[in-house]
Amino acid sequence: MDGNQTWITEVTLLGFQVDPALESLLFGLFSLFYTLTLLGNGVILGLICLDSRLHTPMYFFLSHLAIIDMSYASNNVPKMLANLVSQKRTISFVPCIMQTFLYLAFAHTECVILVVMSYDRYVAICHPLRYTVIMSWRVCSVLAATSWVFSFLLALVHVVLILRLPFCGPREINHFFCEILSVLKLACADTRLNQTVIFSACVFILLGPLCLVLVSYTRILFSILRIQAAEGRRKAFSTCSSHLCVVGLFFGSAIVMYMAPKSQHPEEQQKVLSLFYSLFNPMLNPLIYSLRSAEVKGALRRALWKERPM
Repeated sequence: MDGNQTWITEVTLLGFQVDPALESLLFGLFSLFYTLTLLGNGVILGLICLDSRLHTPMYFFLSHLAIIDMSYASNNVPKMLANLVSQKRTISFVPCIMQTFLYLAFAHTECVILVVMSYDRYVAICHPLRYTVIMSWRVCSVLAATSWVFSFLLALVHVVLILRLPFCGPREINHFFCEILSVLKLACADTRLNQTVIFSACVFILLGPLCLVLVSYTRILFSILRIQAAEGRRKAFSTCSSHLCVVGLFFGSAIVMYMAPKSQHPEEQQKVLSLFYSLFNPMLNPLIYSLRSAEVKGALRRALWKERPM
């Protein structure tokens, strides 16, 4: 470290560099989306907890997905909203690193939970007679706990590698939150190791799970086509298509963001991609599941109208 270099204590999040009038519009729009995200996922979580008919492995994992989505959005969006209506857009370096850690941890957890959910659907459709034995509550609890612990440990590896770097400028992050690639630009040292670990982690946590999901659903598709009853085939397609929509939205945007050549995605486009899986995807997930799931719609009707037993 040269004598004229100083350590960073806080950085400025440049966010969306637009006109003040448009900032007010974005604040209102993103506030609405954030409210819908918390409300939608909160309703899904509440229904699963309160309705005994939803106490199944599929909805157990869906409740974890709802928690992840609410946490994921709450880690990034409030600071973005505050910056849209404030002239002071700084964040201390320690909270910035903590935001990076939580953002990575929740993203990794969602990847793994989506794989576990695809495995659950595979067992339910391809091995229905053994489903309750294979997907026992003990197995479900172990899978969920392992997903969270593994994901947070992987995120910790990234943060440890970041903290070994000297940070001396620039003091601006051209993003609306402390996204890991933007944080690395603050370092005044070689970040090739970090870039290599990030790419390797993407292959492991994005491409690997995506391949497992595709293999599961390929086998599920063949099993569905062998179902004789039209109603059973329709229900299986409905359940699996909702999960595939969520998988496509999340993995697609993340792979484009972290594995496509950066020259093809200018910084403003990267912000939009980050916004998509930080806010839009968590907002859409409960809508996709509630609209495609007869069980969720039935639970919502029972909660709203207090249906009485005949």
